[in-house]
Amino acid sequence: MPWRTALKVVLAAGEAVTKALTRAVRDEIRQTQQAAARHATATGQTASETKENANANAKLGISLEESLQILNVKTPLNREDVEKNYEHLFAINDKTKGGTFYLQSKVFRAKERIDEELGRLEQKSEAKKEENAKNE
Repeated sequence: MPWRTALKVVLAAGEAVTKALTRAVRDEIRQTQQAAARHATATGQTASETKENANANAKLGISLEESLQILNVKTPLNREDVEKNYEHLFAINDKTKGGTFYLQSKVFRAKERIDEELGRLEQKSEAKKEENAKNE
């Protein structure tokens, strides 16, 4: 008899924990979506653009903001400025000149991330041009 009571208590506790965990996960998902919407509103991006940025950040392991700081460039992005700063920073961080492979890697990854963003912006502007041409 006591084991039946113990089993009922364990099952009730398990059910309560499961409900609490489910509620916590739902709340976390909702809060994450709200934060993404606030970020999109603050940056003027759509939800899909925000998602693309997050995917690019995850894929390359560096954010666009960090990349801009590393290469010391500002928005709107100019490919010539990015290339000039990249060449300079990559050269001065060469190991033979007293630099480190780590710093060279950060510079390379920063340029890679900015190039990804420039490509995305170019695709977006081409799509807009095509859309305008269709509407005319």
